[in-house]
Amino acid sequence: MKNFSRLAWLGFIFLLGALFPGLASAHVNAGETAGFMHGFLHPIGGLDHILAMVGVGLWAAQLGGRALWAIPLAFVGAMAIGGGLGIVGAPVPFVEPAIIASDLILGGLVVMATRIPLWASASLVGFLAIFHGFAHGAEMPADSSGLLYSAGFMLATLGLHLSGMGAVAMVKQINHDKEEIFVRMAGGGILLAGVYVLVTSFTG
Repeated sequence: MKNFSRLAWLGFIFLLGALFPGLASAHVNAGETAGFMHGFLHPIGGLDHILAMVGVGLWAAQLGGRALWAIPLAFVGAMAIGGGLGIVGAPVPFVEPAIIASDLILGGLVVMATRIPLWASASLVGFLAIFHGFAHGAEMPADSSGLLYSAGFMLATLGLHLSGMGAVAMVKQINHDKEEIFVRMAGGGILLAGVYVLVTSFTG
């Protein structure tokens, strides 16, 4: 319970920081230092990325057990591969549609409290993560260090996972009986927001 409480507070603190990215970037210099901050701010600067990454955290918390660490690490590990592909300009098709689809898929999985074998759930989030990573890598500023930029977006991604997991932990502490309802409602919010992203991608 103590570890779960710490998880909740870490997620809450990160979420506060993510809401005010301008504070973090106000004194960013050019070059190497900027590389890390550009990478860190990229995932929290797009609703499509935030939805998927918080959704991963919610699903991991919903599954529990080994999934608490295996699902987020599978996402971040595969995203690093996708980031490398984006940095070198490898041809990866359907990146934007796949990112939007990931919001809908993860939201739907949480709403339906979907439980599948750990290897399958880790493989699924890993596959989706490649497209997010590619988008991050493809937009790396020319004067940034690829290593620092990648470290930045991987750390921010873990923080967003932690935000989803931490939100569940806080609800569990307050009222354990409402935990499943909260998680499903949060998944529904991600699903609806994903529909919004999908619609605006056609109209905007």
